[in-house]
Amino acid sequence: MATDRKAEVKWRGDLLSGTGRIDSVTSGAFGGLDVSWAARSEEPNGLTSPEELIAAAHAACLSMALSSGLAKEGHAPEELTTSATVTFQPGEGITKIALDVAGRVPGMDEDAFKQAAEQAKENCPVSKALTGVPEISLTARLQG
Repeated sequence: MATDRKAEVKWRGDLLSGTGRIDSVTSGAFGGLDVSWAARSEEPNGLTSPEELIAAAHAACLSMALSSGLAKEGHAPEELTTSATVTFQPGEGITKIALDVAGRVPGMDEDAFKQAAEQAKENCPVSKALTGVPEISLTARLQG
């Protein structure tokens, strides 16, 4: 079953001095998030950016895809800690994404974990949506 998710944003002013606000999202889980060009290209100063939201979405998607893949192989993880760092270059756009995942997965060796993480990176829906990004790297490791 297909699902639709919606976010509503209002922007006031020009790009450099204007501000925006993410007013609402379908789930109601968040809203009232302020965005600005400065938060995107300089210091966030308590505001968010599209790239920060993409980082959160990519980290969550990778975690979910990896958890699913590991469980299907009989190695459900105790815990996965995932981060995504999105690099934005003004005038160019998103130039790279660095994914990092650490997992506690009983009965799994390092190589198998890395292989599962790479497969999750290639197949998670957010990774697929971001295929235009020139570089998406992945670091994966088991935790003791």
